[in-house]
Amino acid sequence: MSASLTIALAKGRILDETLPLLARAGIEPNDDLNTSRKLVFSTNQPDIKLVLIRSADVPTYVQYGAADIGVAGKDVLLEHGGEGLYERVDLKIAPCRLMTAGLADRPVPRGRLRVATKYPEITRRYFLQKGQQVELIKLYGSMELAPIVGLADLIVDLVDTGNTLKANGLIPLDHIMDISSRLIVNRASLKMKNQAVKDLVQKIEQAVAVR
Repeated sequence: MSASLTIALAKGRILDETLPLLARAGIEPNDDLNTSRKLVFSTNQPDIKLVLIRSADVPTYVQYGAADIGVAGKDVLLEHGGEGLYERVDLKIAPCRLMTAGLADRPVPRGRLRVATKYPEITRRYFLQKGQQVELIKLYGSMELAPIVGLADLIVDLVDTGNTLKANGLIPLDHIMDISSRLIVNRASLKMKNQAVKDLVQKIEQAVAVR
């Protein structure tokens, strides 16, 4: 009998792009994750279940072993720090760019900048590498509003099409990094459930290869 595994998935775009990948790996939930109010889902594989949580919480669930495996954006992993987990596969899904952005009709001020972001660790490291001091303002959403109301000079956020920035009078400025979703594995699970984890990772790697 193989070890049971729990996979942590994030709601939203990542979920929509992860489910077809899992299906190609032979794993399909028994309920519709987008319409069900449940948070824990059984699958067609009796030894695999899925948990549905906020994107920012996926690395924490995997770090502490509440999930053996998870899918999270590289942005979330860098912000988390990666303790207690291994990044195993670039799934090449949910691609976007992490960028600075500011008002289109206003030049970036000189001197110490105020920067609003939900990625303070990444942002701090980025501006430190540039030798630039900034005051960081942690926000959890509606980043585009911060420069409009004078809360911040710049924002650091994920950019996909850029349409949301444009609609709010902002433009993307500096490209910090490209982002995609990654498969992560709990370190203890890799030891204790080695064969089951390796088999699942291999199936997902094959599913990524045939996309």
